[in-house]
Amino acid sequence: MRLNKFLSACGVASRRKCDEVILEGKVFVNGKQISQVGLSINEKKDVVTLDGKTLALPKQFVYLKMNKPKGYACTASDERGRKTIFELVDCDVRLIHVGRLDYNTEGLIFLTNDGDFANLVTHPRFHFEKEYRVSVEGEMKESELAVLRNGVVENGVRMPKAKVKFLSFDGKNTKLSVVIDEGQNHQVRRMFDAIGRSIVLLKRVRIGDVLLGGLTRGKTKPMTAEEIAFFKGEK
Repeated sequence: MRLNKFLSACGVASRRKCDEVILEGKVFVNGKQISQVGLSINEKKDVVTLDGKTLALPKQFVYLKMNKPKGYACTASDERGRKTIFELVDCDVRLIHVGRLDYNTEGLIFLTNDGDFANLVTHPRFHFEKEYRVSVEGEMKESELAVLRNGVVENGVRMPKAKVKFLSFDGKNTKLSVVIDEGQNHQVRRMFDAIGRSIVLLKRVRIGDVLLGGLTRGKTKPMTAEEIAFFKGEK
């Protein structure tokens, strides 16, 4: 088994992120520091350690969905001392977050110890849709919505198109549904920054076919077999 796949299967991170961990020299195999990717190991015999802890393949996988609140970082430990989403989880196994949400963004996120599942959900080639509820200061013009739909230009580069639907205007803020399928870093916020609009609230409500639903802010619940199967192509 390739080392990055083993690390991912142990719940360290996605395979791409595990390659970064290996390059940083944090992984040891049979006491030898490994700092280049591509190594294959015998997962039944070799001893793999990360940060001094021996890793083992999980006997059972955990799949959770969370309604992430604002004011929590998507990381196991934050260098700035901010609260993290893992402080909200009561689980005996080591989990990783699948994808991420900004510190000030709330809504649906997945937690698991299945690295292959994390890779399926986040890999760009699968183009799973992500839907957000966006509240923007002021009344949005139809011409502005058209720009968002066609892909805004940022620093001379056109961003991906988005599905944008007007929901309501309460006299102060405009509420929109925004659907993207590429997930560039801070993509939704960058879209609105590019047209000079300030976001008041940004909340992810759907990933693929999985809905946030009525899950309470800050709480988690197990994903259903149907929700997991959607991403694994077993539906």
